[in-house]
Amino acid sequence: MELPKLLNLNSTVYELVNKYPEIVDIMKKLGFDAITNPAMLNTAGRIMTLKKGAAMKNIDIEHIKETLKANGFEIAE
Repeated sequence: MELPKLLNLNSTVYELVNKYPEIVDIMKKLGFDAITNPAMLNTAGRIMTLKKGAAMKNIDIEHIKETLKANGFEIAE
C-alpha cells in the first residue's frame, strides 16, 4: 500500500520539490513556469509557498488543490 503524499500549502516550493520531485511537472502545467529554473527554485523557491505563488500568478487555489488531489496528493492546510 502506497503512503499518502501529504502536501502542506504553506510549505515552500523548494521543500515540496525536494520531497516530491514529481510535483515540478504538475506545477509547471498549472502555470508556475519558473519552477523548472534551478536558480529560481533555489532562491525564490525557498521563501515562496504554493498559496503565495497562486496569489501572485492569479491562479485559483481550489484549482491547484483539485489538480494535486487528482495526482495522488492529500492537502493539509
